[in-house]
Amino acid sequence: MLEIIKYLNARYLGEKAQGITEYALLLLFVVAVAVAVLFATDTGTSLQNGLTSAFKKVVNQLTSR
Repeated sequence: MLEIIKYLNARYLGEKAQGITEYALLLLFVVAVAVAVLFATDTGTSLQNGLTSAFKKVVNQLTSR
């Protein structure tokens, strides 16, 4: 029984697991901020609409030649 507790302690409470958890939380935070910025519609236009418009302009310029 003591061996199982030692294994679980090393497996799930060790520094390596803590580092993985920290990186996962940091990644989650970055994704959440990116989604919030991409779909923010406070100013009437979102970043998504701006990017879509910019890419459409580039495509139109490339196809008009």
